[in-house]
Amino acid sequence: MEHNCLKCTNIRKVAIIGLGFVGAACAFSIMQSGLFSEMVLIDADFAKAEGEALDISHGVPFSRPIKIYAGCYDDIKDASLVIITAGANQKKGETRLDLVKKNISIFKSIIPEIKKRDFKGILLIVANPVDILTTVTLKLSGLPENKVIGSGTVLDTARLKYELGNHLNVDSRSVHAFIIGEHGDSEIAAWSSANVSGIPLNKFCEMRGHFDHEEATKRIAENVKNSAYEIIEKKKATYFGVAMAVKRICEAIIRDEKSILPVSSLMKGDFGIEGISLSMPAIVGASGVERMVPIQLNEEEINKLQKSAKTLSDILKENKV
Repeated sequence: MEHNCLKCTNIRKVAIIGLGFVGAACAFSIMQSGLFSEMVLIDADFAKAEGEALDISHGVPFSRPIKIYAGCYDDIKDASLVIITAGANQKKGETRLDLVKKNISIFKSIIPEIKKRDFKGILLIVANPVDILTTVTLKLSGLPENKVIGSGTVLDTARLKYELGNHLNVDSRSVHAFIIGEHGDSEIAAWSSANVSGIPLNKFCEMRGHFDHEEATKRIAENVKNSAYEIIEKKKATYFGVAMAVKRICEAIIRDEKSILPVSSLMKGDFGIEGISLSMPAIVGASGVERMVPIQLNEEEINKLQKSAKTLSDILKENKV
């Protein structure tokens, strides 16, 4: 059993670094969750962090008591969880991997500041490309690998469940399916292990009158992969969905739920992949990532996963990480 990291910290304190659209939406969803009693907001633009802290604080009378304030790196020392959303936004026409150089350099200024404070909690990376930045954070922070987690494909998996729920006219919470690999264009829908309440997906589809499995799975996987691009096209940025995904990860950690979530963490040889962070189903609790959960994949899915890992490894090498 992993050491419970949160016992060394103030379990009721969270910090968010980066108060753009995503950071502010995360702060808002976390305020409503009732998980924490203290939240510090840190941004290069201190006035922006102050403004968000004030705005969100005014909703506290409708929620549960929580102290929300703008702060600096010194304020994170005893936090149980630091959420990093800082980074350049993905613009129309950009892939998540296009952000890599800009955001690696931003992380090279943020992570050493955290390290200087002898931080003992868990780092949750949300900025993109999340898998690359999770690996970068692991190397720069010196923290144990279970304590550096990327938000990974938790949102993509929710998008997949949402699409399947609509397709089958069934509660999306009864759908058990994962997007794995990169949170990006090489992501993989793990169809071979997908089910609805234990019933294999294709069988459940037929119960609901759907028989063209190949067309449906291809269309749904494309919809999931392209949904961020579609949202960016229509409203310039995506932030509410990821804020809900971040809240869900926080719940699993703070409540020590041992929930299985497809977070991004360091691969250690599964499917022949190591030295890179990728999203795979993992048990998430108070010690961060306790362990990855074996997932049944067919040969095509394994090949795609290895290809996804190679894409990310090559980018890390190019950027000398």
